[in-house]
Amino acid sequence: MDLSNSRAFTRRDFLFQGVTLASAAVTIPTFLNVSASALARAGSAGGATDERVLVVVQLAGGNDGLNTVVPFGDAAYYKARPGIAIGEKDVLRLGRNGVADGLGLHPRMGALKELFDAGEVTVVQGVGYPNPNRSHFKSMDIWHTADTSGTGDGWLGRYFDNRCSGAPGGCSGHDGVAIGRTAPLAMQGRSFRPIAFESAELFRWTGEDEGDTEARAYAALMRGGSGSVGASNEAFLTRTALDAQVASERIRAAVSRGTEVEYPRNRLAQQLAMVAGMIRAGLETRVYYVTLGGFDTHAGQGGGNGTHANLLEQFASAVGAFQRDLAASRLAERVLTMSFSEFGRRVGQNGSNGTDHGTAAPMFLIGPRVRPGVIGDLPSLTDLENGDLKHNVDFRNVYAGVLEQWLGADAAKVLGRDYRAANVVRKS
Repeated sequence: MDLSNSRAFTRRDFLFQGVTLASAAVTIPTFLNVSASALARAGSAGGATDERVLVVVQLAGGNDGLNTVVPFGDAAYYKARPGIAIGEKDVLRLGRNGVADGLGLHPRMGALKELFDAGEVTVVQGVGYPNPNRSHFKSMDIWHTADTSGTGDGWLGRYFDNRCSGAPGGCSGHDGVAIGRTAPLAMQGRSFRPIAFESAELFRWTGEDEGDTEARAYAALMRGGSGSVGASNEAFLTRTALDAQVASERIRAAVSRGTEVEYPRNRLAQQLAMVAGMIRAGLETRVYYVTLGGFDTHAGQGGGNGTHANLLEQFASAVGAFQRDLAASRLAERVLTMSFSEFGRRVGQNGSNGTDHGTAAPMFLIGPRVRPGVIGDLPSLTDLENGDLKHNVDFRNVYAGVLEQWLGADAAKVLGRDYRAANVVRKS
């Protein structure tokens, strides 16, 4: 095949036949417009990069905050939930040294309690936003865009847009990586698009699978190296091929190296194990995004056992293994993990021993550099708004703290206005 003949091998043909990645979630445009040399620099770091990393854990479905961070010291909690409340004797108390008296974690969250006792967890109580929306989709859009209209670009996408504008070569898709079929709205900016894939095995070059013709063309591109210049089809194709292969091969190699500790056998744990591998490999990714679903517990929620309890154990055990893995690799100081859910649940249980869509709920920030303890007061369980908690902390105050204190960004530029940053990170 004559690579210089645009009629024989066009950019469009190449994109749709040669650079196809098995994960349909990979976002092509921005990813392909970054030079291979930038990706190679990411690989050359060899784990030596000292840039800070944010890992976002989305608890999808609306996590029941009152059975996660349990107000066992408040009689109103037991009155409202006679069938699903966590017994006082079972709660993992957060009252260490007088902190958070009357609060505790669900008994299945022992791994997170260990991190809390080690000073590596911040619990932010009563997080929400004004005029809360109880639709999963709308509320999630609000959290993703950091705008109560639920419209616009994602807040992390805007972070990358601001960070990368004017930077040499801009940002590539691998600066933000999401584990899943599609990249979340939170990661999508006006110009920035992240990489997203479900598994390392699926994130691979598939051009050679198309047949000998494509394989020979691909080999010719590789032999040509990255020296091609200009706007010709051949130069474009060479850059495109190198970009795609270097990124996919580096990520797959990073994930395949294994972990320093044994992870639980659950979906979130496997996602975080992949993230740990990529961090350990020295990729220049600043933000990783993972998701655990199933928190829409309208029925059979249970108290110490049941669906919600199982999900909380998955979350806590996965995060616990992730932190041990990072510590074993001496990387924990570089990583901050933040978890959120689109809303909490109503204070009172429903007639199916479950909980319906509510409003305010806790967030967790995890890592050696967090300001440990509990931020914010538990909203009143009796002074309610239509049966729901009144939020005490706007989630954008937490975002502002993460942006300013961890990522070193101008939070007002990213969030569109000034929000008082929650004090979530210890000073060096």
